[in-house]
Amino acid sequence: MSVEKTTMRALELRQCGAEFDLAMAEHAMPVPGDNELLVAIDYVALNHLDARMAKDGFCQWQYPHILGLDAVGTVVSAAKGVFPPKGSRVLFNASLAEQGMLKEYAVVPSHAVSEVPDGMSGEVAVSLPNAGMAALLALDKMQVQDGDSLAINSAQGAVAHFAVQYAKQRGAQVFAFAQKEHHKRLSKLGADWVFDCESESVCEQIKREMGPGGFDCILNTQGGDSFLDDLRHLRFCGRIACLNGFGTIPEELLFEKAPNIGVVSVAGAWMANSLCAQQHLCFMGRQLLDDVSNGRIKAPEVRLLDFSVDTVRDALSCLLGKTCQQRPVIRITRD
Repeated sequence: MSVEKTTMRALELRQCGAEFDLAMAEHAMPVPGDNELLVAIDYVALNHLDARMAKDGFCQWQYPHILGLDAVGTVVSAAKGVFPPKGSRVLFNASLAEQGMLKEYAVVPSHAVSEVPDGMSGEVAVSLPNAGMAALLALDKMQVQDGDSLAINSAQGAVAHFAVQYAKQRGAQVFAFAQKEHHKRLSKLGADWVFDCESESVCEQIKREMGPGGFDCILNTQGGDSFLDDLRHLRFCGRIACLNGFGTIPEELLFEKAPNIGVVSVAGAWMANSLCAQQHLCFMGRQLLDDVSNGRIKAPEVRLLDFSVDTVRDALSCLLGKTCQQRPVIRITRD
């Protein structure tokens, strides 16, 4: 006779800071409510957002806090009539404001998960949601279409990996700005021009390729002062999407460019408590899974890591310090 589990392991962040104060802890097993699934977590992908928030904290977090936004797991309990059923593999993007996925089990709303197709590995599937969804939202915000010129700053990151490919599918000309070690990969993904973001002559290179008019669209992934730099390279009435916020725009620049500005927030689907937006996460998850499964989109390379304090701390330090060529994915093992 089997005995049901009453506790599970979870990796907690005890306080924010660059030292990443992590500890493994025992938690009570979560209990699903109506229209919720109990999922055994198999893989959790770590993002730059995880590392930055672990360092700086987030206004809605209480400590200890569990990190991890992107997860793939297996449904172990679902009420009668709730889809997907027990045994299904599902992809899920967690709320930034709530406890994350670096744990053995989680309760997730059934309307926000996407089923992982047969034949796709869990470690590949889990590399898709946060970055892929941000890219899709950004391109939709900018209404990127055939013939548009699109510039992507800090194109070495995970969001740009998807944005380059989807922008090319829409017929855009893609200009990627990245560190030299990422140029070959970005060209293979479809970027038409790749510039060295660390070069002192990058502005002259832009003018040589684009002329004085500027880009139709710009995807700004860094925020802060980089947003103003990108705005100066936008054409009049161009479209710009920002992933990480921006400061005050000088009045002269605002009138000179008259930009259409879009702010991208995957987490907003949860923080705004919008059922429609949460269901849209599910739809985008399905699109990403289908496009990768059918070879239309190339997934990032992943690096599998153990579920332990040391390996997660090292992965977060790597993400905080530089752009990792491979996406860190934690394999969750259970007793």
